[in-house]
Amino acid sequence: MNVRENIESIEEKILSPFASLAKNSKGRKNEDEVCNLRTVYQVDRGRIIHCESFRRLKHKTQMFFSPEKEHYRTRLTHTLEVSQIARNISRALLLNEDLTEAIALGHDLGHTPFGHAGESALNEIMPEGFSHFEQSVRIVERLEKNGKGLNLTYEVLDGILNHTKGTWPQTLEGKVVRFADRIAYINHDIDDAIRGQILTLSQLPQDALKILGIEGKFRIDAMMYSIIENSTNGEIKMSEDVSYAFNKLHEFMYANVYCDRSKAKVETVKVPDFIKLLYDYLIKHPDKWPNEIKEIAEKESKERAVCDYISSMTDKFAVDLFKDIFIPHSWTL
Repeated sequence: MNVRENIESIEEKILSPFASLAKNSKGRKNEDEVCNLRTVYQVDRGRIIHCESFRRLKHKTQMFFSPEKEHYRTRLTHTLEVSQIARNISRALLLNEDLTEAIALGHDLGHTPFGHAGESALNEIMPEGFSHFEQSVRIVERLEKNGKGLNLTYEVLDGILNHTKGTWPQTLEGKVVRFADRIAYINHDIDDAIRGQILTLSQLPQDALKILGIEGKFRIDAMMYSIIENSTNGEIKMSEDVSYAFNKLHEFMYANVYCDRSKAKVETVKVPDFIKLLYDYLIKHPDKWPNEIKEIAEKESKERAVCDYISSMTDKFAVDLFKDIFIPHSWTL
């Protein structure tokens, strides 16, 4: 018995009957060499961590565009917080922690520069629409590794695609990530909004805080405990009171932060025109495309290629490219 087989044997003995066992995975679209050291979900986790799209997340907006101070979240730190929360819940429920982590680490690979403002802008431009969760799947299937993709397992792809809205993931591990994503962003966005002096703790719905706790760590713990204590018979859920408190915070954040026009958020109103100008220029100037984007244009369409290019950009790269294209440069001999 090799290392992988030993891990699979341990999974079968100790995990919940509702857990997704690595040895029972539906597999990959393309046949792949079986690793003797790691299970298929451990392989997927490694492929995601080492891909270029994952590294770019550290320079993509979570809530605030290019904050000058260092302690605001980026898309990468959000991803890591989702992974931590999801792993804790999965471990307590005896689910497959490796599958949970792989889904969590890959769930936001398709996010655009400038966060949801960039996503909304591309959704308006593209005739077929644009969503970061579908783009995340496109990245791992079509764009990474010079067009070869990462060839991830069915269960990881399903969890990434269905992590945010619409159809729920087919695995409990995927459902855990979906809850963890919301738990993470609501609580760390509250933290960042208070740090950015957009709101104060006293402004938060007090009935929600009485249920969950005042500090972020207590709120997160309360939500995790609620899921762990109330998820039975193959169902992942919160208690009614904790779900109520969570929804109250969610509604409050949308009304007072996400759709706010304060100093910290006002720059996002510039994003739609910024993305549209960049898109229109790149459509007309393929000389500005990198080689891998030219290949996509040849096999699919120039519109799809430019959308892939823009959505892959970090905030800084997009701004620098915009300056290079639209801002006059000083002339010297």
